[in-house]
Amino acid sequence: VQLQASGGGLVQAGGSLRLPCAASGRTFSNNGMGWFRLAPGKEREFVAAISWSGGYTNYADSVKGRFTISRDNAKNTVYLQMNSLKPEDTAVYYCAVAVGSGIRVTSNWYNYWGQGTQVTVSS
Repeated sequence: VQLQASGGGLVQAGGSLRLPCAASGRTFSNNGMGWFRLAPGKEREFVAAISWSGGYTNYADSVKGRFTISRDNAKNTVYLQMNSLKPEDTAVYYCAVAVGSGIRVTSNWYNYWGQGTQVTVSS
């Protein structure tokens, strides 16, 4: 099982990035999925989660209204659309597959993790 996150890079404040995360090895269409981030000197932080069908989502307060999580089960891929980026969004972003089909906001409910993609937002 492999999760491949991509789409990271360097962007100016106010800009946008879209992070896809493609899963291979098995289908995760029955699992919730999520994004977390890890910034230097900080603990891993929940960013967003989506239910198996995409019908339910949940966001950290710090990204609500700016980020959108979505999924395409036919492609076994989850996306994180990030708009109005701020320097404090700078981090390595990780996608993960949850235990069960619902929304999970804590990392202990995730059992498959991608390798991470670096997002750097300059001021």
